[in-house]
Amino acid sequence: MTCVHVVLVKSIKSAMGKIKGFIIFILITAAFIAGIYFKDDAIKLYQDLNKQLKNFQQSDVGKMIAQAEKKIFSPPPLNVGGIFKPVVLLQSEVIKETNLQRQENGDLPALEESIILNRVASAKAVDLFKNQYFEHVSPSGVGPGDLAQSYGYDYILEGENLILGNFSSEKEVVQNWMDSPGHRANILNDRYTEIGVAIVKGTYNGQTVWIGVQEFGLPSSVCEQPSQSFKDQIDYNQSQLDMLAGEINAKRREIEKIDQRSAVYSQMVDDYNQLVQSYNSLVRAVKNFITQYNQQVNSYNNCVAGK
Repeated sequence: MTCVHVVLVKSIKSAMGKIKGFIIFILITAAFIAGIYFKDDAIKLYQDLNKQLKNFQQSDVGKMIAQAEKKIFSPPPLNVGGIFKPVVLLQSEVIKETNLQRQENGDLPALEESIILNRVASAKAVDLFKNQYFEHVSPSGVGPGDLAQSYGYDYILEGENLILGNFSSEKEVVQNWMDSPGHRANILNDRYTEIGVAIVKGTYNGQTVWIGVQEFGLPSSVCEQPSQSFKDQIDYNQSQLDMLAGEINAKRREIEKIDQRSAVYSQMVDDYNQLVQSYNSLVRAVKNFITQYNQQVNSYNNCVAGK
């Protein structure tokens, strides 16, 4: 009886040992297979995110900074004639009367006097008398925008009003402009923020007359440019992604050549997945930078467009 019991116990232990060995074998096999599938999933994840990033770049990072179209408004010069009057007309009073018209016609904000635009206006008035012409474009082909830029005035919008004649006051000068639709539109343009004025007496075609010049401007500085550091960071990160992508693809080719039963296979898969994890983390960072940069680009473009 005792002998039978001992044999039975040994049989049970032997069976348990086999079961235990089988379970261990199953676990090892499952882990091995899991590693293979994890590797496949990681490859798929890399490919999906890589494709997603490329689509994101093509659709969103393609939003470029709008080239601020420099618009110039220059209605035909106004020659009102009139008999010479012994008066002194002041540039400061012309600016004052201009802002008064803006206030009375739509409660528009006053234009700030620009030293640069004052110089542009003065240069234009002097050139008109010197070369005896009365046009926005000089005989040498220099227009209002060219003249403003030659004085270092970078603008989004620029306007020029010209008037020639004899006047009794600065108010009369501005009122003549207001009575002309094109000149009035310049004075009441709600996008202008700055003004420069010249009012100069001289001889034109043998007559003593006054020439008045108004230079209006919306400087490009009012629209904040997108951060260059964001753009630099995006470019740098994208170069890092390209490098990581090369390493991932090279590692994948190595894995595909290795027998899955090899002792180094599991470590190679781990190394591969670590590279994929680094790539995916950088993808998310790049997308975040691109989103922020594009928000700045949209804001700048809307400002340029006057939205």
